[in-house]
Amino acid sequence: MAIRAKRSFARQLSPLLRAMVLLIIVFVGGTVGYKIIGGPSHSWLDAAYMTTITLTTVGYREAINLESSTVGQVFTMGLLLVGVGSFLYFFSNLTAFMVEGTMDRMFWRRRMTRKLNSIKNHFIVCGGGVTGRHVIEELIATDRGFVLVDRDAECVQALYESTGREFPVVIGDATEVDALEKAGIDRASGIVSCISSDKDNLVVAFLSRERRADLRIVCRCSNDRDRPNIIKAGANALVSPSHIGGLRLVSELVRPSAVSFLDNMLRDREANLRVEEMPITAGSKLDGVTISEFRDRVGVDLLILAVHLPDGTWRYNPDGKQELRAGMRFVFIGDPKARAQAEAAST
Repeated sequence: MAIRAKRSFARQLSPLLRAMVLLIIVFVGGTVGYKIIGGPSHSWLDAAYMTTITLTTVGYREAINLESSTVGQVFTMGLLLVGVGSFLYFFSNLTAFMVEGTMDRMFWRRRMTRKLNSIKNHFIVCGGGVTGRHVIEELIATDRGFVLVDRDAECVQALYESTGREFPVVIGDATEVDALEKAGIDRASGIVSCISSDKDNLVVAFLSRERRADLRIVCRCSNDRDRPNIIKAGANALVSPSHIGGLRLVSELVRPSAVSFLDNMLRDREANLRVEEMPITAGSKLDGVTISEFRDRVGVDLLILAVHLPDGTWRYNPDGKQELRAGMRFVFIGDPKARAQAEAAST
């Protein structure tokens, strides 16, 4: 798709380039002609000046007198006919180039290239369909950087309009290494593949794991039979839309208030609360700090739900005396600002 987009842009640009080359040829030919007509008594600048006033039909003073030169007059008439036609051809192509949005697309590509080259510690979203749209909306809501990889430029434009954001995007096939490289896979924190085809998700998982052994890879999987293959390909986790949908249905049936609580938390744009997690890494300033001391450092009230210990066990609703140690992860409820402050306190 990326190759076709480049070829399409080249096809749109080529008529303008041809018109520009024709105009240059006419100008150079006119300059050489007037230099021959003017002889050694006139400079190349005089010849170029004559060509310019002839092609633009402005009618200023002639630098080379043509009143007594039949050859000069005939040459000027021919240059006018060819030159005016060349100008019309050039400006009609220039107008078409601008009106059709080609320039806008060119500037957009340059803008995207700058964003893609500068982004890091981001997430890559492969596929901007129905599932991908929800992924993107959540990343935007929680103020996380990401890059979308999708084949369909119209789908990307629809996402721009629905989200009101112009986020970084690669128009290309996520099952090709080139597209993943453009999306900055070497600098990314994780990748989510939510393409409708399980086979495509498997390829994305394989290419991503081959490129990065430490990358967090999450894939959509519609068919349970494909789960082992996608895991073997390198995915850390799989999400089945039908499985999640079934769990949601039964939750609505047996625990409606709990579901309503989570829905309100996710949809409240003012509070913008989320269930977040944060690792305690080696060398972290939080290593050896109690939860109470951590809350004092962050300066905001975080609701810490659980601590994931290095041995894989969970400690739910920990008290303020619980020490945080390297290798632990704690889960809390907070908004993007609280998450950013917690991450800042750790470094």
